[in-house]
Amino acid sequence: MTAPEAGENGAIDPQAFRTVLGQFCTGVTVITTTEDDGTPVGFACQSFAALSLDPPLVLFCPTKQSRSWAAIERAGRFCVNVLAEEQQETCARFGSREPDKFAGLDWTPSPLGSPVLTGSLAHIDCTVETVHDGGDHWVVFGRVSSLS
Repeated sequence: MTAPEAGENGAIDPQAFRTVLGQFCTGVTVITTTEDDGTPVGFACQSFAALSLDPPLVLFCPTKQSRSWAAIERAGRFCVNVLAEEQQETCARFGSREPDKFAGLDWTPSPLGSPVLTGSLAHIDCTVETVHDGGDHWVVFGRVSSLS
């Protein structure tokens, strides 16, 4: 067993934290919405989970600096797209700072109007229920409106 990675005063080194927790494999999602003018926006999100069956709630955790989160907060709605294995390029695109992540991608609007990416394994259409402080991230609870 190796010693824990700790910095000054026993603080956990952020790079070590990222490296260790990066070993936990989860599904990858793309969280999407549309701006007021109809422009689609989204980001790759690994921090997504089911929260409650009754009422049906999910959660995700965007960074506080996320421009996509700012758009989702304004819209009050979002769609979780669960990516398929063959959508690795899509995942990389939505995890980048590319200005138009939707260029050349097919999508359709969800019942609430957020983009559903063609080829996704599943999608979960939500409204923002509550937002909680989570350090350098927000913890967003979403009420599920529809799914497929």
